[in-house]
Amino acid sequence: MLVLTRKLNESIMIGDEVEITVIDIKGDSIKLGIDAPKDIKVHRKEIFLAIQRENIDAAKASIERIGDIGGILKKKK
Repeated sequence: MLVLTRKLNESIMIGDEVEITVIDIKGDSIKLGIDAPKDIKVHRKEIFLAIQRENIDAAKASIERIGDIGGILKKKK
């Protein structure tokens, strides 16, 4: 993990296109501004993890549905 120290209004660059700027500092909280191309998804980690869980659940449901459909087709023969 790279650890950087930044002050208010200072930025870091990720690659050539993503800029992260310290917008505000209040107590133990900081506000970051992220400037990235629209094709790069930016999420808070808890949202990112929730999306991953939903995708895994959806894939499992799809596999179960395929099994159900196979059973239905066998019954129709």
